[in-house]
Amino acid sequence: MIDAPQITQTVSQLTANLHLTVQRAEISNVMGPGLSEVRAAIAAQGIAAAGPWFTHHLKMDPDIFDFEICVPITTRFTATGRVELGRWPPTTVARTVYHGAYEGLGSAWGEFDRWIAAGGYTPRPDLVECYVVGPESGADASGWRTQLNRPLVD
Repeated sequence: MIDAPQITQTVSQLTANLHLTVQRAEISNVMGPGLSEVRAAIAAQGIAAAGPWFTHHLKMDPDIFDFEICVPITTRFTATGRVELGRWPPTTVARTVYHGAYEGLGSAWGEFDRWIAAGGYTPRPDLVECYVVGPESGADASGWRTQLNRPLVD
């Protein structure tokens, strides 16, 4: 289930990010360790996350996930290992919130993309999933919330 979508403007945001390109079947094997790597890199420099973590999927390919694991921060940090400093520019996005387990994200994106097309909007090839509430909150996936963002062509 998704909330009523809306069009909104994001603000500029510093991030610590890790770029990965993996086979689709490998995503569950790299996501947790990748997030831990980003969190450890910023913690080592005394920097805390400034909000929920998210993934930026650079392009959609049925077999390959080419994406960045991102943690928002408010202070610049020195790149370390594979973790780099990034900055999100202000962007116009279509946005909704999906309620449920991660296995349902594909269907949620399908519903959301149909709303975008029906509204006459033109999406860019990338997308963002922000993990507002997830497994760390408990095993009942009905309480999980994933914000879906599709940047739009101006």
